Amino acid sequence: MTAPPAPVAGAEAHDILGGVEAVRLSPVLAGRTEELKTLDTALARARAGEPQALVVAGEAGVGKTRLVEEFLAAARAAGAVTAAGGCVELGADGLPFAPFTTALRALKRELGDDALSAAVAGREDELSRLLPDASYAPPDGAPPHERDGRTRLFELTAQGLERLAADRAVVLALEDLHWSDRSTRELLSYLFRTLQATRLVLLATYRSDDIHRRHPLRPFLAELDRLRSVRRVELAPLSRGEVAAQLTGIHGVAPAPAHADDIFRRSEGNPFFVEELSANPDCSISQSLRDLLLVRVERLPEPTQRVVRVAAEAGGHAEHALLATVTGAGEDALEESLRAAVSGNVLVPDEDGESYRFRHALLREAVRDDLLPGERSRLNRRYAEVLQADPALVRAEQRLTRIARHWHHGRDRARALPAVLAAAVEARCRHAFAEQYELLKRAMELWDDVPPEVRAGLRPADRIEDYETGYVAGPGDAPLTELDLLAETIVAARLADERERALALTRRALEAVDETAEPLRAAWLWVQRHWLVEDLARGDGRAELDHALRLVSGLPPSRVPALVLACAAAWEMLHRPGRPEGLAAAELAVRTAAAAGAENLELNARVAYGVHLEDSGQEQRGLDVLRETRDRARRGGDYTAAARAELNLSAALENLGRSAEAAEVAADAARAAASRGRRDKVAFSLGNQMDSLVAMGRWDEAERIADLAERDAVVALTYGNLMQARARLALFRGDVTRAEALLATARDRLGPQRTQPQMAIPLSTLTAGVAAARGDLTGAREEAARTIDAGLAPGVHRYAWLLLQVAAEAEGDGRRTPAFARGGAAALARIRGAAAELSRSAPVWAAHALFLDAQLARAGGDPDPLPWAAAAAAFEPLDRPYELARVRHRWAEALLTCGDRDRAAGLLADAHATAAALGAVPLRTAVTALASRARVPLGGPGPAPADPVRALGLTSREQEVLKLVTAGRSNRQIAEELFISPKTASVHVSNLMAKLGVSGRGEAAATAHRLHLFEDA
Repeated sequence: MTAPPAPVAGAEAHDILGGVEAVRLSPVLAGRTEELKTLDTALARARAGEPQALVVAGEAGVGKTRLVEEFLAAARAAGAVTAAGGCVELGADGLPFAPFTTALRALKRELGDDALSAAVAGREDELSRLLPDASYAPPDGAPPHERDGRTRLFELTAQGLERLAADRAVVLALEDLHWSDRSTRELLSYLFRTLQATRLVLLATYRSDDIHRRHPLRPFLAELDRLRSVRRVELAPLSRGEVAAQLTGIHGVAPAPAHADDIFRRSEGNPFFVEELSANPDCSISQSLRDLLLVRVERLPEPTQRVVRVAAEAGGHAEHALLATVTGAGEDALEESLRAAVSGNVLVPDEDGESYRFRHALLREAVRDDLLPGERSRLNRRYAEVLQADPALVRAEQRLTRIARHWHHGRDRARALPAVLAAAVEARCRHAFAEQYELLKRAMELWDDVPPEVRAGLRPADRIEDYETGYVAGPGDAPLTELDLLAETIVAARLADERERALALTRRALEAVDETAEPLRAAWLWVQRHWLVEDLARGDGRAELDHALRLVSGLPPSRVPALVLACAAAWEMLHRPGRPEGLAAAELAVRTAAAAGAENLELNARVAYGVHLEDSGQEQRGLDVLRETRDRARRGGDYTAAARAELNLSAALENLGRSAEAAEVAADAARAAASRGRRDKVAFSLGNQMDSLVAMGRWDEAERIADLAERDAVVALTYGNLMQARARLALFRGDVTRAEALLATARDRLGPQRTQPQMAIPLSTLTAGVAAARGDLTGAREEAARTIDAGLAPGVHRYAWLLLQVAAEAEGDGRRTPAFARGGAAALARIRGAAAELSRSAPVWAAHALFLDAQLARAGGDPDPLPWAAAAAAFEPLDRPYELARVRHRWAEALLTCGDRDRAAGLLADAHATAAALGAVPLRTAVTALASRARVPLGGPGPAPADPVRALGLTSREQEVLKLVTAGRSNRQIAEELFISPKTASVHVSNLMAKLGVSGRGEAAATAHRLHLFEDA
């Protein structure tokens, strides 16, 4: 008796062969109760708005796909939207983003074009790199590499999925990660790390027995182990009872105990092997797995076997029309063969209704491995010829990669090289840089084996970023040369994070280029080497940059000289800020880029120019240049340049002590980034805003902003900067252990960039501050001395004043310890010498200088209160409550030494109140201890007037929400402005209305107006 077949996913919607039935598949899922419970729990959590990430692992044949199919069917029955996509086994050829393309196409079919368009907010062109339409083709004259292009694509994908799953449960299943291309793995990793506040389940599977020590999936799995948000589901073999249940499902009757024992022993609990052994009970356990699987194929009619062999070489899926053309069989004969293959459970109709796949990958592997070498080469050549003759036979985004693969495996090198080069261009256009790099590597391997006449007819050089020869800018019409191919491969390798290989390729290219005859190519290569040397921490890249500068000196304006000069200006800005050489380089870079018509290079050079002006003492002019550059970039639609200008503008304003303006600019930058789905730019902007909020004493608000920023900080540099800022605030609040941990994380994430002054000096300041907080004054002294002795560039005053203050305070604290005091004179001289070189032109720097002068006097044993009075007077108008409180604390200490208790009491009361409000525990403790020692009360002249907002019992977040309610904002607008979900905004509104005792938003606003809570609202 034959049991009903198991349903094939999608068969109810796509009946290719009109009612054909497969046999011998289990109609019920045996076992897997706990695993399904885990998946069901994840779906329930996702419905509650908590995104879920799961990875299902197991050996080949253990039932991963069947488990996923059962879960997806149950999820659909419960009202969820589901979509699945599988990785394609193409080896090194890699079809970029294949499972995402398939899954997103399924979502588009399910939800409609309008839903997808709304989810990506009009950015369909960008999404086309993942979801090409039927007319997709790599654009002619595609734009050059953009360094953040892949990040934009990833951010858009995350944003789109979050929006699609905002009001419905969505399950996205990606199968067979062991065959995944690197771009797919990187996108999946990004989604695992960043998805939030959405009803999405992201599920992936992989074959665990294939993951050898050097398998490319292994680093990805190691990264997942560090993500607590990702759950692993390990599928074990079936138990003896579960095997018996599976056999019962297959045959419709319970098996004899001896037969069940025999199948269990021979299959070792592998469900796929159970099916095969059940279908072929006479097979011996000594036979190889391949022989066991081929028994099923060999029972098919010979014409069907030929079709199956052809399908095995197509890849993961074989399109019906493609099979018809490659086999040359008539439609009736082909359908008869396919019907037999499906009935025999060798092939199954695919979900798209247009193609077939093998019932299990192990079966396809067995058939393919059984092909004769010549047969396999012939089949691949036939596939390549057919695909080149009729592009419509496969999806447009797959065609070039598949043609390249087939010519390569067909061993036709002359045809493989142009096909591989064409596929590489398409990979670049899709931001699949890892796959582009692999294809270009293959092109380099093929190059010498291809006849010169074939190479003479190759495509021109691809649009390589800012690359040009001595006679043609851009690709032109000249055929690709070997040096052009090297240049393409270098950029692809760098963007694919294969920096070691890229560095080796630059060496090879520089050996091949004649610098006298082709200075532009040579200079471009030296710039690539400059970037790579610095990224790999092999040096600061200055020697390589100087070589490039010498090569372009005296050449007429064009992209390469503009690139070299812009790089020099940026290098000076980061490594030697404030020096005249940097300002001159920036001015020349702007002029050269403008003359060359290189708009993006000119905008970047202008950003560096504005920063150099500010660092060189021309502060207002620098700010004006940054604003003008931002506005020009916005008008031209260059968001990347606009964001860079705006972020540097906020940093420059903070540098000058204009923190309120800086916070506003940073908040604007965050909103602009959020509107474009640029999460990391959101995080960077919020990090700048946090710095300004800390400076203004709005520490609780700064912590909330930091929480938001941390959620979106997906780039290591951004995250490292944020951890550094959080460490500083933790130290101010007295949580030394947390500050130490955050500092270690910052060092790790900042990588090679931590040697740049803007990173190195704050890290050193934190290190010295942590040491001092631990009581290790010698460690603090040594850390400060190391940084000071390394030299402080003229433009680092924002960071250097803080370092010198930490060093001077440590000297003052340890002056009465004889062992420590013995090195005091030299340490103080070092601090004074460094301070003499720093700018005091801005009011905030002048205040810090006076603060340091007072600290140095204290460290030298001078109790004079006048330096402290001068420092306090300088800080009072600057909205720097923490620094002012610190100054008042020490000023009171000096006054007490002089016997002026009355004035000291008032200062201590003010300092104590500020420290308490800020949560600055060390400062509050120090003030309390000083007051206790001097027997000075901290009550002050009387209680401060009550804050009417706090008197209502509102939290800081509720205050922010009430202000926006008063201004007439909706919950969605509140959510967008505060970077929270609409649901969270609604909760805050409900809470504050309860505290105000009102029943509606209008009453809440009226109450706020009546009490004059927000005069500016």
